[in-house]
Amino acid sequence: MAHITLDAIGDAVLVVDPQGQVIYLNKVAETLTGWPSEQALGQQVEMVFSIFDGSTRERVTSPGQRAIDEGRTVGLALGSVLVRRDGTDMAIEDSAAPIYNRYGKVAGAVIVFHDARQSVAAMEEMSHLSQHDILTGLPNRILLRERLTQAIGMAHRHGNNMAVMFLDLDHFKPINDAYGHAVGDQLLRDAASEITACLRTTDTVSRHGGDEFLILLSEIKARTDAVQIARKILDRFAQPRVLDGHDVQVSLSIGISVFPEDGQDPDTLIHNADTAMYASKQKGRNQFQFCDPMQQSGSAPPDSE
Repeated sequence: MAHITLDAIGDAVLVVDPQGQVIYLNKVAETLTGWPSEQALGQQVEMVFSIFDGSTRERVTSPGQRAIDEGRTVGLALGSVLVRRDGTDMAIEDSAAPIYNRYGKVAGAVIVFHDARQSVAAMEEMSHLSQHDILTGLPNRILLRERLTQAIGMAHRHGNNMAVMFLDLDHFKPINDAYGHAVGDQLLRDAASEITACLRTTDTVSRHGGDEFLILLSEIKARTDAVQIARKILDRFAQPRVLDGHDVQVSLSIGISVFPEDGQDPDTLIHNADTAMYASKQKGRNQFQFCDPMQQSGSAPPDSE
């Protein structure tokens, strides 16, 4: 029953005697090490469970031996790798604990380990989800703010400008209400893709929420650089599109703020770009405005109205 139980669990289990010889492996341990039990039993643990530091490639003392010597539970350092029997590397996480007999003397150690690549992948996935919008895959407010803070610092050090663009889809709610949320969601995904296609690789587009998007234009030379991007986006949305068999005309209202004239911190730049976006809507939509009314504004070509 003990063997059946150990073979049924998801972690690898390897047991060594006080001399460091392998006396048991469960099925998962056989798979991860590449050693079948009949060949592993009686081998020194370093032969079957060969551990190295992933950075220095120096051999790591067997956690089983450490557990026996120190009489306590020990674990591998982060970044440790198991060199499997076929020579391939596998990042692992493990712990080892001493085994005591009925007289209280150390009778060996049990090593429990698993493939750490699954943990790393899960952590990376969680990190990605915490910083990206689920619907569009774009960076969310948290990641945008980090990049915006970095961009302000870079622009300040290099004596350049940078800009924030606040975009809002015109008449999104009627489209969403008329054709359903599935069409509305597809429109948001399409918008995210098309806006991204208009930017440089050094720029960032973020979904701010609902049908609002924010663009970070890093280290631009002049306001005219932002104008070119705004016009490029408006032109791209000028043509009607088909969503789920429906002809849909979509336009954008865009507000622009520029560092350092329109703000020198993320909150001020975003607020001023938002204010400019509402000015675009009040002036007829399908156009862009800078937060300073004395600065340049513009609209899409007449055929995109």
